[in-house]
Amino acid sequence: MTGVVDLDGGTEERRLAWVYLSRVVQGPCAPLSALIASVGVCEAARAVRECELPEALRGPTAARRALDSAAADLETMARLGGRVITPDDAEWPQWRMLGLSQLDTDRDREGAVPLVLWARGPLSLQAASERAVAMVGSRCSTGYGVQVASEIACDLAGRSWTIVSGAAFGIDAAAHRAALAVGGSTVAVLACGVDRPYPAQHDRLLTAIADTGLVVSEYPPGTSAQKHRFLARNRLIATLGDGVLVVEAGLRSGARNTVKWARRLGRPAMAVPGPVGSASSAGCHRMIREGEALLVTRAEDVIDEAGPLRLPAADNEAPDPAAHLRGVEADVYAALPAVGARLPGDLAQQSGHDLATVRAVLVSLELAGLVGCDSDGWFRIGSRRTGGR
Repeated sequence: MTGVVDLDGGTEERRLAWVYLSRVVQGPCAPLSALIASVGVCEAARAVRECELPEALRGPTAARRALDSAAADLETMARLGGRVITPDDAEWPQWRMLGLSQLDTDRDREGAVPLVLWARGPLSLQAASERAVAMVGSRCSTGYGVQVASEIACDLAGRSWTIVSGAAFGIDAAAHRAALAVGGSTVAVLACGVDRPYPAQHDRLLTAIADTGLVVSEYPPGTSAQKHRFLARNRLIATLGDGVLVVEAGLRSGARNTVKWARRLGRPAMAVPGPVGSASSAGCHRMIREGEALLVTRAEDVIDEAGPLRLPAADNEAPDPAAHLRGVEADVYAALPAVGARLPGDLAQQSGHDLATVRAVLVSLELAGLVGCDSDGWFRIGSRRTGGR
């Protein structure tokens, strides 16, 4: 999307177009993202206004296409001391968004890249997400959960890791507060406009985060929190972190949805165990038992999973098992992520080869012992462990 240049659109016109479209669809919209990628944001905005659209976009844009409040929305954000971050801006975390851009939106309707991000706070989103861990968990947390979440968040923030969470009651709030307490960086991702503190009881917490960190949302100012927006919000929490850590989760916890997004994006998923009889940790125990998350108990464990790969010293370097690959085989192997898995369709798009060729090459690479596959897709042998890297 960011590679498109509108010949008929200047910087301000493009910004107004992004903001207008964000207000029209209010959330992820894969057909609109595809239209922007095809014709550019200014032309896409004109097509929406004039309803010159494919059938897939008529419904999602019908309710608000006549409402162009882009200039007023920008004024509102300026009064709040906030801003809008578009894919045209240097602050846009482009490499983070690459994971979302590779998802199959037919399978994950909410998996589209956000059109823009609305933000309050002094941190650069791009810089803040360079070394970040997403921490989520139960809203009805126990004293044990709050203690563990606070200790891990303190240790991570003290080592210059950004803590990303959703500002909810319980574990989210504990993680944010711990990062603030040690002067660390923290990012709150909301399922409503950044001018609407949610929950309302966290008004002071969100103000504190906006003072030194960052409060972000893909929803324009004034947008209220609704259930479906929390599920879409979870993908952004997973996207902005190098991994997702769950501290306390019941069997029906929404944290498992965030873990799902982490796994789809190839991010490591981690969970802290609790007392064996604790209903508040039953979801963590299930995710660990079923291989959805890796068991961790301290910040060092998290860094081992989410941090940069530790390369061996030059004298002890192991030979690259794929060094002999050439041509299509090398292209397909290179398209596989260092961590996580990819579906054949994603590999075809990334490698530039047709799907039938990619499928045949994957079988060849599997026979050579270089790749394997499971329910999540194809992965490099030796680069995956349960729940992540």
